[in-house]
Amino acid sequence: MINLNNLLHNLKLQLSAQLPEAINTAFEESIHDLKKQRIGESAHKPGDTLPSFTLPNTKGELINSDQLLLENDKLIIAFFRGGWCPYCNLELKALHDVLPQIKAKKAALVAISPQLIEKSVSMSADNPFTFDILWDKNNKYAKELNIAFDLQASVVRYYQQLGIHLGEYNGNEENSLPIPAVFVMDKNKTVTFSFIDADYTERVNIEELLNSL
Repeated sequence: MINLNNLLHNLKLQLSAQLPEAINTAFEESIHDLKKQRIGESAHKPGDTLPSFTLPNTKGELINSDQLLLENDKLIIAFFRGGWCPYCNLELKALHDVLPQIKAKKAALVAISPQLIEKSVSMSADNPFTFDILWDKNNKYAKELNIAFDLQASVVRYYQQLGIHLGEYNGNEENSLPIPAVFVMDKNKTVTFSFIDADYTERVNIEELLNSL
């Protein structure tokens, strides 16, 4: 099994070496500030009941969580920031690699992002994922789960310098993003596993996720 943590660590080193010191410092301070604000600490935890969702995929089809749970024993919901995020891309690829093992355990997987459907279509063209990528317009569902936050203005300008314009990706004037969280829920919509970390460079342990199914 590919070690996602090692890939993330190497990516972090590479990006830190490539980016100007001011940007690295701003990103680190942003993460520290989110943790100080305790972003994500009020999110759903194991034992809580997740609300249902109906969201469009890249084909424009409406995907309903209740229907997925009728067809599967468990449902994995992975929130990601957008195709512009290299850490998100590594995580999605890692999840794609273990999809046969997920299905073998009678579980389904969906990934949810606030980015527009056409952005997800473009991302999927480069990375042909075989699970649904869903559009959470304006982070509505992420807000229900208490994992959405507003990116600090001090960091937004650096994103824009790097060519990342969240308004273009998400189709709104907000700079709102979801924490890259992962939830597993059972047929009763009860959370049986969750990973929530305001530090976007940290991601779910794939082996722990599989063992939770």
